Amino acid sequence: MNTLGTLGKDKKRLAAVATLTLLPLAVACGSEDAGSDTVGSGASASVTGAHWAVDEVTVDGKKSAAPSNAYVRIADGGAVKGNLGCNGFGAEAAFTDSKVTFDKVQATEMACEGVPPNFEVSLARTLSDGNLTAEVDGDKLTLTTTDGDRVALTKEKAAPLAGTKWAITSPDTDGKAHLTFDEKTGLVNGSLGCNKVRAEATVRDGSITLGTASTTRMMCDTSLMNTEKTLLGLFDGTVKYRVDHRTLVLTSENGERVNASAAE
Repeated sequence: MNTLGTLGKDKKRLAAVATLTLLPLAVACGSEDAGSDTVGSGASASVTGAHWAVDEVTVDGKKSAAPSNAYVRIADGGAVKGNLGCNGFGAEAAFTDSKVTFDKVQATEMACEGVPPNFEVSLARTLSDGNLTAEVDGDKLTLTTTDGDRVALTKEKAAPLAGTKWAITSPDTDGKAHLTFDEKTGLVNGSLGCNKVRAEATVRDGSITLGTASTTRMMCDTSLMNTEKTLLGLFDGTVKYRVDHRTLVLTSENGERVNASAAE
């Protein structure tokens, strides 16, 4: 992890995020006539504890659509986690009066394909303005600077364990492996990357007991078959599970971890 000030030559301006200040997102009040709430002292609406996906950033009147993975999340305790479009960042939020300061900001330092040029810089500069007005309208959040630049965000609900098609991301199966838990039938169905799989699945608080896996008998390349063996190790036992927004982590009894993300 590196501070935002070390993200590279083209991202030096991201260092401003290290002193990021926003208007408080924990409480809200506002005009009912406008159909929205301006975040401030003494109202009931809250945006902490929610996953806010960044929709777009407007700077000097020019809108820039956000990459699909850009988001901001502020936990009730002040921990901040987010993504600028390519690089993830974390921080600690301290609320004072009508502002919140983000301290100990750290971010990854990666170059990603598909991220609009300078988007991360625009998002970081807008968030670091220091005089953002936060307005909540249903599941929409708008952060606006005194100059009229703004960040538009939408609240995203966490994907449920049951009924979601979970695409396995680790181990790598080139996007071919997936699992879907059916609450009504008590079964899990999917693909191990080469062969289809089906088994009983009993979900309890924080754990899933998986029965014997019933699979097809196709043969694929060696690397994919080796990955299938890893995934089959989840069955005939109890695994711990954790859903973090749209990410699922399964941990077997011997400590093997399988990561998955909710398929679009």
